[in-house]
Amino acid sequence: MTAQLDPAVQEFVDALNANDADRLFAVLTEDASMSDDGVERDLSQWTDSEIFRSNARMAIESVGPTSTELVADYTNSRWGSMRTTWRFTVRDGRISRFETGQA
Repeated sequence: MTAQLDPAVQEFVDALNANDADRLFAVLTEDASMSDDGVERDLSQWTDSEIFRSNARMAIESVGPTSTELVADYTNSRWGSMRTTWRFTVRDGRISRFETGQA
């Protein structure tokens, strides 16, 4: 299923699942931004807390028609497992923004 994703989004998912911060930040633009459940978050703090320090994993359930939207079972040691939506804005092959929240 993940073969349908935009290549930048696929790299984000792969980097997240590998718990590889350098790889994840390499696919983001320098001015990348994000929100969680509709609230703007500091990207560096959020990824540190919600991805890297909590050993996050994402299992994709479905990919949207634009290849930059997905629904996933998102699991980390902080919150457990939850069904989440993810929407990415890709600019020049890199992610400039992502929005996530409970599905």
